[in-house]
Amino acid sequence: MTSEPNHPNPFSNLQGKLLLAEPSLHESTFRKSVILLAEHTTEEGAMGLILNHPSGRHVGDLLKDPAFARLSHLPVHHGGPVSKNQLTFTALWWNSRHELRWALRISADEAIEHAAKPGRIVRAFIGYSGWEPGQLESEIGANAWIPTLPHKNLLVMDHDLSLWKKLLHHLSPLHGLLADAPDNPMLN
Repeated sequence: MTSEPNHPNPFSNLQGKLLLAEPSLHESTFRKSVILLAEHTTEEGAMGLILNHPSGRHVGDLLKDPAFARLSHLPVHHGGPVSKNQLTFTALWWNSRHELRWALRISADEAIEHAAKPGRIVRAFIGYSGWEPGQLESEIGANAWIPTLPHKNLLVMDHDLSLWKKLLHHLSPLHGLLADAPDNPMLN
């Protein structure tokens, strides 16, 4: 009787990675998305935020209360299709070990505190992206997503649709070609 080699689960450590939508993924919610995978366990599923889908609105357009006045200039991004009626604040920064860190679902006061710290950015999100246990792993196995480590310039890059293309170019020349390809090559 032979024993199976002990292979680590390639999906066991996805938290903190970015998910880049495969160029062939044309589903409108996730098309050309860059998602920060903020939570992931094989038992509980996954949760993330789309970083590069700005809504064209600002916090001040949605929240008129004076408590949010210092955050009124923040652009609001579509975080995903789950809980699209909720606006949340998230702070992002690099720690001393060059690891991307984040604070999710923070209050307005916490967002203001984070925004005052050098090297941190604060974003407002409507909704989030979520996966049931096994769902994300299945989608990655079907080549819908490209998991990758966050790029060192992530926080200073524009968080719009150009982010997806820039990050694909950093992966490999082939990914760069795919990023530059027209959505429908048959129309050329």
